[in-house]
Amino acid sequence: MKILSLDSATEAATCAVIENDKLLGEITLNYKKQHSILIMSMIDKLLKNLKIDINSLDGFVVSKGPGSFTGLRIGVSTIKGLSQGTSKPFLGVSSLDALAYNLAYTEGIICPIIDALRNNVYTGLYHFVNNELKLIDDYKIISIDDLISTINEQNYKVCFIGDAVYKFKEKLKDSIKDVSFAPAHLNVVKASSLGEIGLGRLSSGISDNLYTFSPLYIRKSQAEREYEKKMESLASE
Repeated sequence: MKILSLDSATEAATCAVIENDKLLGEITLNYKKQHSILIMSMIDKLLKNLKIDINSLDGFVVSKGPGSFTGLRIGVSTIKGLSQGTSKPFLGVSSLDALAYNLAYTEGIICPIIDALRNNVYTGLYHFVNNELKLIDDYKIISIDDLISTINEQNYKVCFIGDAVYKFKEKLKDSIKDVSFAPAHLNVVKASSLGEIGLGRLSSGISDNLYTFSPLYIRKSQAEREYEKKMESLASE
C-alpha cells in the first residue's frame, strides 16, 4: 500500500510518501507559517521527484490536530480534495500521536507538547508497550504549571517532545526530577510518523468519512469565545 501523508497543524509543514514499510520521500519546512502557499507545491514537488502519479496512491493521511486552527483547515481541506478527486480513502491522525511516535521505544512516559499560547499546551501522555504506542491520558489543553503538577504527582519519568519544548524547557528542567527532551530535529511533527500510524489503519480498512470528518480542535476558536462572551454580556443587561 502506498500513501501520501500531510501535516500542517503547527509552524511546520510536512508531507511524505510511504509504501508499505518503506519511506520513499519526505519534505519538511519549519520556517514561518505559509501553509496556504506551500502545501500544494510541496506535494507536487515530492510526487514529481519520486515519479509518482497521484492517482497511483492508495490513500491519504492527514493531521487532525490539535494545533493551529487555520493550519488544520488547510491540511484537512487539501487531503479531502485529493481524496475526493482520486476516489481514494483518507484518515485523520492526531498530531500528538505523531509526535509521540517520533520517540517510539522510549522508556517511561512520552509527553508531546504543542504550544497553545497563554502558557498553555496541547498534550497527551503516552508510553510504548509491546511495540505499540498507548495513550494513557487523553488529549487536552492544559496550563504548563498544571501539566507539571500532574507529572510530579504521578512521579513519572518523562521525555518531552514538540514545539513548546523551546518555550518551556528551562521551566520543565527546574520543576521535574526525572526529565529528558527529544533531539531538536524530532520536535516537529513528521509526516512520515503520521503516515506510518495511518497506513496501518488504512491497511486494515479504517478510514474517515469525507463529509463528516472535522479537525480535533479541543478548544473553541477565538471568534467563538468572543461571540459567546458577547452573548453572555447582552443576556446580563
